[in-house]
Amino acid sequence: MEDTNIQYTPQNEPVKLTPEEIEKQIKQSSKRSGSSKLYCYNWLQDIKHIPSTHNLVEVRFKNTRKDYYDNNTKIPLEVGDIVAVEASPGHDIGIVSLTGELVLEQIHKTYGAKVPESFPKIYRKAKSSDIEKWEEAKALEHKTMIKTRQIAKDLKLQMKIGDVEYQGDKTKAIFYYIADERVDFRELIKILAEQFRIRVEMKQIGARQEAGRIGGIGPCGRDLCCSSFMSNFVSVSTTSARYQEISLNPQKLAGQCGKLKCCLNYELASYVDARKDFPDTNIVLEFNDNSRATHAKTDVYKRVMWYMLRKDDGIPQFIELPVDSIREIIALNKKGVKPERPENTQNQSKAKVDVSFDYTNVVGQESLTRFDKQKNRNQQHKPKTHNPQNQQQNRNQQNQPNKQQPQSNAQPQKPNTPSNQQGNPQQPNKQNNPNRHRFNKPKPKPNNNPNGQKSNE
Repeated sequence: MEDTNIQYTPQNEPVKLTPEEIEKQIKQSSKRSGSSKLYCYNWLQDIKHIPSTHNLVEVRFKNTRKDYYDNNTKIPLEVGDIVAVEASPGHDIGIVSLTGELVLEQIHKTYGAKVPESFPKIYRKAKSSDIEKWEEAKALEHKTMIKTRQIAKDLKLQMKIGDVEYQGDKTKAIFYYIADERVDFRELIKILAEQFRIRVEMKQIGARQEAGRIGGIGPCGRDLCCSSFMSNFVSVSTTSARYQEISLNPQKLAGQCGKLKCCLNYELASYVDARKDFPDTNIVLEFNDNSRATHAKTDVYKRVMWYMLRKDDGIPQFIELPVDSIREIIALNKKGVKPERPENTQNQSKAKVDVSFDYTNVVGQESLTRFDKQKNRNQQHKPKTHNPQNQQQNRNQQNQPNKQQPQSNAQPQKPNTPSNQQGNPQQPNKQNNPNRHRFNKPKPKPNNNPNGQKSNE
């Protein structure tokens, strides 16, 4: 997302920054890793005296929009500089996001084999007046998007306006929309041009592009791939999940855009290569005891397959077989030979698995009740036993004067009461308290009868 250029005081009053302060903040934030969407780390920036082979510079705009420009005047630029670039019509304002030799690598990644012969030019570094006008244009984007959505709703157009981006000179605006079918928005363009006095450009994007522009956090805990490094989207199908033995659960496979997750294709090539010599899962294995085994699941990297062994008069068993053994059994079945059932598979389903860990649960982070409220330790003591003989003995000890003179620095000894013996000195002994009847007298009931007559209860 764009760097915010408005600070808020404790009174919640917005304070506008000067163009110099805005440029300083953008330069400081651009030096941090991941400061913008589709951020590219320049790992050649610490290497000095690299011969320059081109004058191309990468410039970023709002959200995930990036483009490449030709610095033909050889202006000294660095990451974070605000520049005025060529646009049609007028000029646009952007931020330099990458310089040096890595720009060529980014161009080949974006365009592939269809690299354009020429690129638009960089005019100059942005002036104070350019930055002020740029800030005014960005302040209009949200209001324009809300008003455009209302106009499209009034025209009953089946489309969603996802974002609006003004050009730096406020002469043009790009309206990003999402639609399942083709939409005739010629009337919409006329209304927008008359109302906002700008040149209108409509650009259709998909659900993945919209998720990349908005951004978010995936179920893995990291930023969305479409907003951090992905610029070209490849089609994803459920075949990728089948190759990787992933459960076909739509809620698990769908991303924030509502489509299948792009990360399903990341490890697909390694799974396809590992399963080249795996047998067909539809083939049923037959053994000499008239039992048949059907495929249940596969562990690709361990090269192990599990089969459900079924017999006419017996309980089904879940057996584990290596890939090489399965291929041998299939080859024998094709010849009409039924081999013996492997010895290690008999009663394997009833075997207990001994799991041992190389760590201990010291701090209790794996306990299911670790967040429950702990009981007070004082309440876990045994209840006091009432013994009349001990109570009478304690009363006699309290009434007798203490013959031993205590030392000057020593504290007076407390009476040996049952409550002190139990380790709970905070609870007084009600039996030994001489004033217990004084404070425990029942309070008289208030007389609610105004005539002063006693009520017959």
